[in-house]
Amino acid sequence: MALTRFLTGITTSGTPHLGNYVGSIRPSVAASLRPEVESFYFLADYHALIKIDQPERINRSTLEIAASWLACGLNPNNVVFYRQSDIPEIPELTWLLTCVTAKGVLNRAHAYKASVDKNLATGIDPDTNINAGLFMYPVLMAADILMFNAHKVPVGRDQIQHLEMARDIAYAFNHRYGEHFVPPREVIDEQVATLPGLDGRKMSKSYDNTIPLFSSRDQLRKLIFGIVTDSKAPGQAKSTANCALFQIYQAFSSPAESDAFAREFEQGIAWSQAKETVFQKLDQELTPLRERYQALMSDPGQIEALLVQGAQKARAIATPFTAKLRHVVGLRSLSTAITATPTAPNTSAALAQFKQYRETDGQFYFKLVDPSGKTLLQSQGLTTGREAGQLIQRLRTEGAAALHALAEQLQRIDDVQDDAVIAALTALVQSKAD
Repeated sequence: MALTRFLTGITTSGTPHLGNYVGSIRPSVAASLRPEVESFYFLADYHALIKIDQPERINRSTLEIAASWLACGLNPNNVVFYRQSDIPEIPELTWLLTCVTAKGVLNRAHAYKASVDKNLATGIDPDTNINAGLFMYPVLMAADILMFNAHKVPVGRDQIQHLEMARDIAYAFNHRYGEHFVPPREVIDEQVATLPGLDGRKMSKSYDNTIPLFSSRDQLRKLIFGIVTDSKAPGQAKSTANCALFQIYQAFSSPAESDAFAREFEQGIAWSQAKETVFQKLDQELTPLRERYQALMSDPGQIEALLVQGAQKARAIATPFTAKLRHVVGLRSLSTAITATPTAPNTSAALAQFKQYRETDGQFYFKLVDPSGKTLLQSQGLTTGREAGQLIQRLRTEGAAALHALAEQLQRIDDVQDDAVIAALTALVQSKAD
């Protein structure tokens, strides 16, 4: 039976919170127990350097996150559990991937665009306080995933774009050098993909609205009672829609329990009673985990030894794979150099092509066909040839990233796999960049 590789990481930039637990730690640990899964878990300390310049904070966070995973049931004997910075092949792969990644792809990354937009809104230079690490973040994330050819990556909905970019980068490298990377797919639990924080926004260290995963019992209760609610009095019906308190309870309860709690909202439960119910539910699950966590935190040497062992397992995969990649891109020993003058590959012959035409109904159409003539993508009928040309140009420029935005203007070809369409568009974008 072929194993499915799952990979997930947490940036070592702060103390783990409930959002990390329900969105990453808990589902990842559950996945690691499945016999058909091979799991990779890493502490993303390279990523932390993008926004944290406090060495002690990164070091402390690394310890806390490692202890959290172990306390929540991760068995290092059954998975590959490692610190990102212990794998030197990852930054090397980042550079190899950087050299096949179009800058335009990185320009569209949400985090980078948000920083630029924030600067523009305040009337300052768009690149103020934006480091190259933030701009290159998607490539480093792609290297994390592609180094181990992970098939599935559990992420929050806000991370989907990074998985799309990792796929695009994999296709770009494969198109140029052959099939070496598995295009990864995201895994999202719709119920807990994004957990709200104390103020109702996404729980995030950036918003300072988190509930630390292993707060003391008293602190946990205090934080839950501080969650923002509306002003409806006891006896007044309350809505569960966009209610942070209800969503947090839902992430820790069964569907039947959530339904019962929703009925209490309809019946006008007092906010204080609702908060007490949420506290009791969370405390019930977290108390035994908290005890294991405290024991692990008191013995950091034990955690360090486990990470060293994990790095050895990870490098047993990464080192030979990187050697193979170095060879295919031309970083080879001169003693084995080819003496004949190489001929440039005719990559254009392998590219798919757009064909634009007008049907008898008077409307304009276009399709994307592979070198064999098979149709990969077909447009709906368009009013003008200019409109068709504009859509073609957008697909040529943005590649797979434009597919979702243009969904209404495109037809799905049932016998063509999405991967084939994405690969063809990625190759077109890359050929233009070259």
